[in-house]
Amino acid sequence: MRLLSALIIVFLFVIVGCKNECPCVSVESKDIKTIDKPTIEDKIANLEDSMNNQVIVVSHRGDWRNAPENSLQAIQNSIDMGVDMVEIDIRETKDGQLVLMHDKTIDRTTNGKGLVSEWTLDSLRTLYLVDGLGVATQHKIPTLKEALEVSKDKILVNLDKSYSIFDKCYAIIKETNTQDQVIIKGAKSLSEVESEFGYYLDKVHFMPILGLPNNNANEIVDRYLSSDNPPIAFEFTVKYDSIKFIKEFKNIRERGSSIWVNALWPQHNAGHDDEKAVQEQAIYDWFIDNNIDIIQTDRPELLLKYLRSKGLHD
Repeated sequence: MRLLSALIIVFLFVIVGCKNECPCVSVESKDIKTIDKPTIEDKIANLEDSMNNQVIVVSHRGDWRNAPENSLQAIQNSIDMGVDMVEIDIRETKDGQLVLMHDKTIDRTTNGKGLVSEWTLDSLRTLYLVDGLGVATQHKIPTLKEALEVSKDKILVNLDKSYSIFDKCYAIIKETNTQDQVIIKGAKSLSEVESEFGYYLDKVHFMPILGLPNNNANEIVDRYLSSDNPPIAFEFTVKYDSIKFIKEFKNIRERGSSIWVNALWPQHNAGHDDEKAVQEQAIYDWFIDNNIDIIQTDRPELLLKYLRSKGLHD
C-alpha cells in the first residue's frame, strides 16, 4: 500500500508539473494542417492571369441542382464548395427593379405566371421559386443587390442578360462596391462595345462572345486584343473538334486573355459536355488539352473534384 501510495503521489506530481511548466502542443495546431480557401483577391488575380495553370470554374445559374436556379442559396452553395465564379441572369421588373431570373417569364421557375416585366417587385416577393420538379420551395426571387451582397468579397459574378440594362446594374454594383468581382459579356463587335459600353470598360470586366466556326474570328479577336482595353477573356462556342481556330487559344492566352468555353451542352464544346462527364470524368480533359482555362458548368462539384485531382484547382 505504501508503495502504491508513493507511486500515485509521484504520478500526480509529474502531471501537475507538466501542466505548469511543459509547453502544451495542440493536436489541432501541430498535426492538422489548415487549408486556406482562396480569397476574393486570389480569385481576381487568377482571373487576371491568363497564363497560370489554375482553371476557373463558373457555376451556371448557381448550384441549381441543390437549390433553385438564380436563388441566393444557389449562390451560397457555390461559395461553400469553392467555385470561382457564379453566373446569374438579370431581368427588370415593371417598376424598374432588377431581379434574378433567366426567362422572360416567371412560369418555369416560380409558382406564378406572366412576364417579369408585368410584375412589380412587391408582387414578385409574394411568389416562391420552384425546384427542378416544379415544386414550390421556401426560396424567394432575389434582387441583384441581394445577390451581390451575398457574393461580396467571396466569389466572382458573371451578370448575364444584363448588357442592355447595364446602366442600372452598374449603379447597384457601385453601391455594393463589387466592381472588381463583376464580368459582363456580349456577342458584340468592338465598335459596338466601345460605342454602347465604353464608359464601363475600365470599371468592370467585359468579355466578347464568339461562335465558332467563324471566318472572321482571327480579325475580330485581333481587334479586341489590340484595343485600349483588351478583354479579360473570350467566350467561344465550339461546335466541332475539327475547327482550326481552336489552335489559336494558346496564342490568345499568351496575349493576355483567357479562354472561356461552356461545358453545359454538347453544341458548346464539340460534344465534351457535363452529362458525358458524369459517366466519364476524363471528358473534361478536352478543355485542358485545348488551352481552355475558364469552364462554365452545370456540374460544379464534379468539375472541381476532377480539376483538384489534376492539380488544376486549389
